[in-house]
Parts: sequence; C-alpha cells; structure tokens
Amino acid sequence: MLQIIMTAMGIGLVFNAAPGAVFTESLRRGVRGGFRPAFAVQVGSLTGDAVWAILGLSGVAALFLLPSVQIPLTVVGCLILAGLGALGIRDALAGDRSAVPAEARGGRSSAVLTGAGMSLGNPWNIVYWAGAAGAVAGMLGKQPEPRHLVAFFAGFMVSSLLWCFVCAGMIAGLRRALKPTAIRAIEAMSGVALLAFAALLLIRLFSS
Repeated sequence: MLQIIMTAMGIGLVFNAAPGAVFTESLRRGVRGGFRPAFAVQVGSLTGDAVWAILGLSGVAALFLLPSVQIPLTVVGCLILAGLGALGIRDALAGDRSAVPAEARGGRSSAVLTGAGMSLGNPWNIVYWAGAAGAVAGMLGKQPEPRHLVAFFAGFMVSSLLWCFVCAGMIAGLRRALKPTAIRAIEAMSGVALLAFAALLLIRLFSS
C-alpha cells in the first residue's frame, strides 16, 4: 500500500509541475495579485482533477470519450482558455493596475472557479485517469481492489495540494522581484500562451 501511495505522490508531482494552461493562468493572476489568486487557481484546478479522477477510477471514462460528450466539453474548454488569453492581453495593455483591490479584479472565488473550469473543460484528463487503474494493477500484478485505488487517489491529491502551495509561493516570490513593465510583459505572454493552448486543444480534438 505504501508503494502505491508513494508512486501516486510522485506521479502527482510530475503531473502538476509540468508547464501547462493552469500554471500559465496561475502565473497571470499571481504576478498581479500575489500568492492568494495563484493558489486559488491551483486549488480550483485540483478540484476539477478530483472529479475526473473519481470518474476515471470508477470505470466510467468511456462515457466521456463519446463524441457527443467529448466535443461539447472540449469546445467549452477552448472558449475558457481563449477568454482567459484575451483577458491577459487586455490587462497587459491596460497598464499598471496593481493598486486596484483584488476583489475588483475578480476575487478568490472567481480564481477557484476558473481553475476548476479549466480542468473540467479538458476531457483528456479522464484518459489519464482511466489509465491510472491499469498502472495500479501493474504495480500489484493483479486486479486492484477499491482500497488500492483509494490509496492511489489519496497519494495523488496530497502531492497535488502540496504543489499548490509550492507553485503559488514561487509565483508570489517572483512577483516581488518584478517591475510593473515586467508584470505587463508576463501577462501578455501568458495571454498569448493561453490562446495557443486553446488552439492546440481544438486541434487535438479534430485530429483524434
């Protein structure tokens, strides 16, 4: 059981630390607002990951791979990413808004919902979790029992939550070292990156 938990924690760290849309949005919000908005995006994304994990480990992954489900979900995900990308570019062009209260720019609840929407709008996450049960079976050399899957899920979530703190802390530290012009540059680059992620998600959908 300990082997499953440790493996899951390692997989969780790799899964979350890999640069992607969630990190980009955390960076975009964090360079303006600091630790809290960056952390909120990470936690929101982790909430979405938990939903996909439960669905994937419970064996209903095939349902979300049906075109009638996958296509609308992916389109929604693309729209979310494209909208966030446009906001990033707009904020970069708007100038220094560091004195504006965080609540006026969309509070923590908005950041949490954004992170959750980004995760839930990416149905390819369930493909990952559908394969997780097979990975557990490979470690055990037999069909995993529910307690094994629960242990894997728990290890992954603990590792992911720790990463939320580490990631938000790093972004907050970076923010303190940046000048306003650098903040605007990062927002612009984040906006462009999010638009690119939206395009790639759409391309992946139609090429699959």
